[in-house]
This record gives sequence, structure tokens and C-alpha cells, in this order.
Amino acid sequence: MTQTIAPLRGMNDVLPEEAPWWQLIEAAARRVFARYGYREIRVPILERTSLFKRAIGEYTDIVEKEMFTFEDRDGDSLTLRPEATAAIVRAAISNGMLHNQRHRLFTMGPMFRGERPQKGRYRQFYQIDAEAFGYDGPDIDAELILLSARLWGELGISRVTLEINSLGTVESRTVYRDALREYFSAHEGSLDADSRRRLVGNPLRILDSKNPALAELIAAAPTLEDFLDVQSREHFEGLKMRLDMAGVPYVVNRRLVRGLDYYSRTVFEWTTDALGSQNAICSGGRYDGLVGLLGGSPTPAIGWALGVERIVLLMQALEVPVSAEVPHVYLVMSGSEAPAYGLGLAEKLRSQLPWIRIESDLGGGSFKAQFKRADRSGAAVALVLGPDELAKGAVVLKLLRGAGGQDECSLPDLPARLTALVGG
Repeated sequence: MTQTIAPLRGMNDVLPEEAPWWQLIEAAARRVFARYGYREIRVPILERTSLFKRAIGEYTDIVEKEMFTFEDRDGDSLTLRPEATAAIVRAAISNGMLHNQRHRLFTMGPMFRGERPQKGRYRQFYQIDAEAFGYDGPDIDAELILLSARLWGELGISRVTLEINSLGTVESRTVYRDALREYFSAHEGSLDADSRRRLVGNPLRILDSKNPALAELIAAAPTLEDFLDVQSREHFEGLKMRLDMAGVPYVVNRRLVRGLDYYSRTVFEWTTDALGSQNAICSGGRYDGLVGLLGGSPTPAIGWALGVERIVLLMQALEVPVSAEVPHVYLVMSGSEAPAYGLGLAEKLRSQLPWIRIESDLGGGSFKAQFKRADRSGAAVALVLGPDELAKGAVVLKLLRGAGGQDECSLPDLPARLTALVGG
């Protein structure tokens, strides 16, 4: 017996029973993006490794531990994208999109990180990203947050909390980084190995540590608020005012930082208490310096990303209803001529009734077996086509739900009968 091939660890299949959750999320996101004027962009899953090293930063877990990187046949180092923002910025620069232009963009697709797989966190995972370029000031920050809040409403998601903070400018954060380095250096003996490494490269990342032994030390560290420049303070106050005016509640979390080096000023995160420790469902912020860092002209920019797997888990935890698109009609056929005629009939109905979903029972089998499959399909109506029906130019309509019942229907009357039975 041939040995089966196991799936790669952390690379999950999305089965047909699970797909309706994904379809619901993606369809809702597309509707909301369209209502706010965001247009879709699609970027490759494979980029030069230097893109992510330069954008994300050398002293991040993503670059140090998690990227799927390899050399191609020409010796170039390539990486499966661990996130979408850097790739979208690269695409915008490469295609001349940022010269005196403004863009609201979104993308959907798989990302790749070599993390330890756990519930809601995989090595191939799917994100929905929203990005905006060329907009200065807090208006776009507020709009992107409002857009995400509206998406939760579209999906029926509750039990979420918005946390916001300001990282200030690169200059003010440099001063803060020096203060953190001085503080943690004085307690270096209490740091774990990861934090000691970050102390040299980016002490801001120590604030992200999930090590409970460091919680008290981190809580006593200097806060970024004390180092914010005047413009960043005004920007943050403007954001809060706009959220207040829109009626979106928030919590100011002074310990909220982004793990990627390109963020500045506004950062935010949507969290939930319904998923245990994996509580972040959407994260974002402003990255005004990234376009210049990647070779483009300095351009203000902001964006967010959400993990689709985690949103699916949240909707399931909250018991948000979702229904699969089951067929309206199941075509049951018997006899040597019925299958060929039935396929033609199904095509004619799909042309006459563009909304209708018809599943044909192919491959034969007894009526009993076909009706079992019809019932499992979820269809409301079975169309029965056999030698007698072919001779009469008719079909038998059998109701599969409710009180049941069946009657004969001529082919010319069939579109109207189906419209009356299952809607349009």
C-alpha cells in the first residue's frame, strides 16, 4: 500500500464545511472597502529578502526566526511574504503610484511565518490588509479605525475593544529608545535571553515580551508618553476627538507598541476576551517613514491587518450564524437517456434563472441512493427526470423540506414554478 503524504505542519486545509465562514468574511470586507473608496491591489507572495529585512528590521522575531527564506537558482535570496504592507509599498513604488497621488488600497491573501503553530496562529495564514498613502493628519487614522469597526458590525462581531497609542516620530522614539536602553541595562541581570538581545538592537521590543517574569519590570519602565513631541501629541488628540465624535469607544494603552520598526505616531489594536490568550484580532498603525526607507519619496501612510483564521474562531465562539450556499435544486435522473438530457435542462435553467443553484446527481444509482444525496445536499426541491417524464416533456417536482409533497410540472412552466418555490 502506498504511503500517504502528510500535510506540512502549520499549513492548514480549509475544508468545504469551513469555507462559508471565510466567504462571509471576505464578502463583507469587500462590501465595506467599496463603501469607503478602497480599491484592491494584489501583490506576489514571493519577494526579495532584502525588502523585509529593510522594512521590518533586523532585530525582530519575524526576520530573525520566522521568515521562510531560500536561494533561487541564480543565488538570489527570496522570502515568502510574512506580511503584506512592505510588499504593497514596494508595488506602489515600483509602479510609480506615489508621485503626488493618494491611494486607499486593500488586499487579501496568504502570509507565511515559521512560528510554532497553535490555535488561530499558523505558518500559512490569511490576512486582510487595508493601506492608505498620501494622507497626513489624523483623519485617515480615524477612517481606517471606523472602517474596521463597521466591518465588525457587518460580521455581527461583539466583545471587542479598541486600544490606541502614539509612538511619536522617529526622532522622539529614538530619545525614548535611549531611555529604555538605560533603564533595562540597569536591570540586565533580570532579562531573559531574547530581551538582552533586543536591548542592543531595539529595546522597544522588550515591551512586547510575553514572559510573565518580566511583567513587573516592564510595568515600571519609562512610558513613551513622556517623550512625545508636540506634533505627535496634537495628532493623537485629533484622533481621539474624531473617534469620540463618531461614537467609537477606545482605551488608551501606553504599553501598546508595534513589533515592526516602520511604525510611527498612531498605533491601534482590536482585542477580544472571547479567544483566550490569542486576543488580538486586528492591528495597525501609521508608518510615515517606510516609503522613504524603501527608496520612494517620503509619503505619509497608514494601514491595518486582520487574521482571517482568528476572525473565524471569534465568530464561532460568539455563535454568529453563517449559512452555506447549498443548492436550490437537486436533479435526480434515471434511465439511459435522462443524464444527457438532464445536463442540458440544468444548463437551460441556469441561463433562464441566473440566480439558481442546481446540483445534478451524476454517475447513476438507485432512486433511493440519489434521494439520500439530494437530502444531504440541503436542496429545497428535487427535480426527478426519468423515461416517463422524458416522454411527456415534464419533470416531477418533489419538495425535500417542510411538509414535502410532489407533483408533475411541464418543462415550459418549470422556471416559473421554481421561482415560486425557492425565490430569486
